[in-house]
Amino acid sequence: MGRAVNWRVIYSGHSDGYHNMAVDEAIMESIGAELAPPTLRIYGWSPPAVSLGRFQEVAEQVDVEVIQQHGWDLVRRPTGGRAVLHDDEVTYSVCVPQDQLEGGDSVLRSYRYLARGIQRGLELLGVEAELGRTPPAVGGKGGRHQQSAICFSHPTRADMVAAGHKIVGSAQVRKNGVILQHGSVPITLDIANHLAVMAGGRYSNKPELLQQAAVGVSQVLCRDVSYDELAEALVAGFSQALGVELQVGELSRWEQARAEDLFVHKYGTDAWNLTVPDHHTTISTGRQ
Repeated sequence: MGRAVNWRVIYSGHSDGYHNMAVDEAIMESIGAELAPPTLRIYGWSPPAVSLGRFQEVAEQVDVEVIQQHGWDLVRRPTGGRAVLHDDEVTYSVCVPQDQLEGGDSVLRSYRYLARGIQRGLELLGVEAELGRTPPAVGGKGGRHQQSAICFSHPTRADMVAAGHKIVGSAQVRKNGVILQHGSVPITLDIANHLAVMAGGRYSNKPELLQQAAVGVSQVLCRDVSYDELAEALVAGFSQALGVELQVGELSRWEQARAEDLFVHKYGTDAWNLTVPDHHTTISTGRQ
């Protein structure tokens, strides 16, 4: 099996949740059409947003009214898993043909391979992290772990754990031979805000349990970590651990146009965000 040596890295800055998901899918489609090289994308969320897993119910999982009161976005991801509040964090996404990735024919092996980049990036900052031990939920309505709608309430083998706390949540989807994996790396984690937007679950009346389960990078290091510092560490981690050369690039005109089309007709619509889609042949594996 061949492996790509040269990857593109895109620093997208901060955008709303609808455009963030549209850009991830546009890159995935571009690579599937052989219009772009494997790509690592680094981005943030402005305003903050709650992202839902692809097959996650809305009414029973998140409090839409509270989300609207805060002025935050609510967007459905193309990947599975549970809801995530994206606020003070760095988000990464990797798009790569599965035949160019070590273990690309296996969801779990590809997770573990890409996790090396995240693990090395955190290590460069001084955070000792490892993969969780519970198998990741595989796409489908509900998935596993119905006790909580909150991503950071429960680490799986697709997630990174530091000092016993979940510190990174990731998810993956596959389409036309291309893997899209993206994940949240919180700088700080506001437990109160997470609980406020999530409807019910085992943590709603016991915030200390979620506090014990999840943590941000700054909280692990007991110092302030900036967005740029964490972003650069992750990029260096992927390069070093995966042995790829990352060349800074931008979205192509095709990707920009496709992302705008996906925003208008998919991610920016209530039809996508508030309605659980039917199952398709796409493999969607859970995160968060």
